Amino acid sequence: MADPTLIGISVVEHDGQFLVGERDKQSELPGLAEFPGGKVEAGEDPCQTAVRECLEETGLEVDVIGQFPTCLQLYEHGLLELYFFQCRPRQPDQQPAAPFRWVSRQQLAELTFPAANQELLGWLLSC
Repeated sequence: MADPTLIGISVVEHDGQFLVGERDKQSELPGLAEFPGGKVEAGEDPCQTAVRECLEETGLEVDVIGQFPTCLQLYEHGLLELYFFQCRPRQPDQQPAAPFRWVSRQQLAELTFPAANQELLGWLLSC
């Protein structure tokens, strides 16, 4: 089996709200909810990727304040190793670029995320 694709993901929380988007129709796993993130590029570590991708996708700068457990997930499109980082926005009043928005913990529970997010969501929703 090929080496997994490394993914860095920002789990951004502020005042009980989480930064969440929806995957577009042309992407893998279309229509599912997602936290900002993407593939690790050459010379990056997953933490740097999470910060970069959050800025690129949402326009928000974040600080990493912790890390959640890593997840290895096999999808039809390949094997992914996902690194989830606990983040906070540098400018909490700044609004994210669409399709990202702030959602409450209750709204988070109502969204459908990819399978790799299920353990993380269980932890976030139990807090």
